[in-house]
Amino acid sequence: MKWSLLPVNEYNKYREQWDALNASNSNSLLLDSDFVIPLIDNFSSGKEILAIARKNDLVVAMFILIKKHTGVWESFQPSQAPVSMSVYNPELLDETLQSLCKTLKGITLMLGITQLDPDMYSRPAPSKRLTTMDYIQTSRISVSGSFEEYWKKRGKNLRQNMNKQRNRLNKNGIKTKLELITDPDRMADAIIDYGNLESSGWKLDLGTAVNIENQQGIFYRQIMERFARKGQATVYKYWYGNDNAAMDICIHNAETIIILKTTYNEEFKSSSPAMLMRQESFEAIFENKTYQKIEFYGKVMEWHKRWTDEIRTMYHLNFYCSPLASFLYKLLRKS
Repeated sequence: MKWSLLPVNEYNKYREQWDALNASNSNSLLLDSDFVIPLIDNFSSGKEILAIARKNDLVVAMFILIKKHTGVWESFQPSQAPVSMSVYNPELLDETLQSLCKTLKGITLMLGITQLDPDMYSRPAPSKRLTTMDYIQTSRISVSGSFEEYWKKRGKNLRQNMNKQRNRLNKNGIKTKLELITDPDRMADAIIDYGNLESSGWKLDLGTAVNIENQQGIFYRQIMERFARKGQATVYKYWYGNDNAAMDICIHNAETIIILKTTYNEEFKSSSPAMLMRQESFEAIFENKTYQKIEFYGKVMEWHKRWTDEIRTMYHLNFYCSPLASFLYKLLRKS
């Protein structure tokens, strides 16, 4: 196995190889180069490297790595990335990581590959040099059958609450409308609207709200414009009359839609606008068979469980470059 270790800012030159390797394995939207490039542009420190492995002149692995401290490298993992920025052939994982240990500059005791999805890369069996640990549980909805069948399986409380909220809105003369925004030229305004909605709530106080002028806002505008140009981005906007009540930011392909972010108008919190929006958007997805899966990602919350029973555990992977390295790393951690 031969490696090239390059500055992360050279990623664009190798995006086709990255996309081909992603397509041949998990084919994840979250590992599409149109997602990765905005991550690098907005959140990399410039100290990351792009590691490319070739075997028999074929690219078999690509990792974006950062040196965390002496002897330890980890995958590039900004909080906006639900999964590890790594694409590789899982059948060659052990060989790949052993070879990478020998290639990285300086003393290398351990490689950490974070936030792996078992649906993308099956969780490997532990060994003397490889361990895994639970990260978070995440959830999805498999789209099969009719929406009516799906809805009947949901809890009684959810169904009753949705009916209650709709009846209350109707009684007050408030008409709801679900708008789908897919035009690349409208994505900037959609992110502005999203930011305005999010900034009106508790996230403003934490400084985590999306704003079109901050890194978060720029990032989401870039990915939504990039994916929209391929017909793979949708912003769901839910209206109470003339008021913007809730929004979802999503990317998708022929199989999967991923809900990246959700916000709602806290003025209407008591009527559950985001839940009402989901009910309508999911019904359309089921009835039109638009996608096979609806992915939430992020840590499973109580409200996720109202929508689905499909939960899986994501994981971190640690690879020790030798049995001695494993001993030394654990010794350093204790000290």
